[in-house]
Amino acid sequence: MGRSTKSAADVKLGEIRVRGFLGAATRAGFKYRDRDDLAIIFSEKPARAAGVFTLNKVKAAPVLWCHEIITRNTPVRAIIINSGVANACTGTRGYLDVATTTNHVAGAFKIKKSQVLVASTGVIGEFLDTALIEKALPELKKKLSPNSWHDVASAIMTTDTFPKIDYARVNINSKQINILGLAKGAGMIAPNMATMLAFVITDVAIHQNILQELTRAGAAQSFNRITVDGDTSTNDTLIVLANGAAGNKAIASVDSDDCERFREALNGVLFNLSQMIVKDGEGATKHVEIRVIGAVSDREAEKIAFTVANSPLVKTAIHGEDANWGRIIAAVGRSDATIDPSGISIYFDDVWVVNEGMSRGKKEEKAAEEVLKRNHFVITVDLGLGTSHASVFTCDLSPEYVKINAEYRS
Repeated sequence: MGRSTKSAADVKLGEIRVRGFLGAATRAGFKYRDRDDLAIIFSEKPARAAGVFTLNKVKAAPVLWCHEIITRNTPVRAIIINSGVANACTGTRGYLDVATTTNHVAGAFKIKKSQVLVASTGVIGEFLDTALIEKALPELKKKLSPNSWHDVASAIMTTDTFPKIDYARVNINSKQINILGLAKGAGMIAPNMATMLAFVITDVAIHQNILQELTRAGAAQSFNRITVDGDTSTNDTLIVLANGAAGNKAIASVDSDDCERFREALNGVLFNLSQMIVKDGEGATKHVEIRVIGAVSDREAEKIAFTVANSPLVKTAIHGEDANWGRIIAAVGRSDATIDPSGISIYFDDVWVVNEGMSRGKKEEKAAEEVLKRNHFVITVDLGLGTSHASVFTCDLSPEYVKINAEYRS
């Protein structure tokens, strides 16, 4: 049996349970005075942890801490997450503040500090007030619940307009496996890793090296295939925790049927979360797939797709519902990939506007403008050179994006 048809979209959040995991959120007062801004994900038993982190060379202190813990294959009991302050570009003090935070959490929850992961999101360059965390921990502990995931997802938001949650069930060894994903991200979204924060919890029993491999591969096909503005954050983090509470025979091989069933369900959750981020792109009104086909290799197709998806001229034309295919073909041409201009075709959904590198006429362009009025559509670039392909998901670029980011620290 593969991924269940049940997800967070059609299962009441109060019905979602991942055995052995609890969550809570509270108001600590970092930046948002009128909402929760501190959350915890807690495992009642030690969990295996896997992670994928930003490839930005400027990494936030929490990223450095989590990478170190996960690389050492240390069992994890808790993730403490704050919004409003990124704790990035904060030097030695930033790392010491992470260590202080883990001490506070370890003491409050009676666990080892090495079992605590830390994640932060918000303004770069500001110090984390660990006293606010220490003060809020008793309330977090009091509010721990197996069905507080909406509160957790809401507390980690910054410029997001809605909490991002997805859920899947899959049967392995006659055991029901639950997978729950939470994410935040709307701006500063680009590959390597392409979300600011994402957390997945599951009660599956699985070897750590297998979990890490699946997490890395799943991120490559989901979070690393989206772009809102081409900016890679200092804090991008994906963490997957698996505590084995479902009681299945531990997944020990990537080639097993059990692993394939779990992989399918996990990938579904990761992909759905990544699509929520694109749809919630700052100021976005359009959710767009850039599909490149007929390339000489998948890598070349991906390079072209990202060049088109990140083009401000393409994105503003999409917002203006202008079928300006010239901006698309120009982006293809500057991608430094193998192309033959005379062999390129371009489609807006099923409307064919460019053939052999030239316009098919004003009638087709007019029809394409009707496609652009939709909230979701596909732009396909057929290079006509080979059989390789790739898709990247993006959004339009609106005046609201400029407004949000111009006022971000206000």
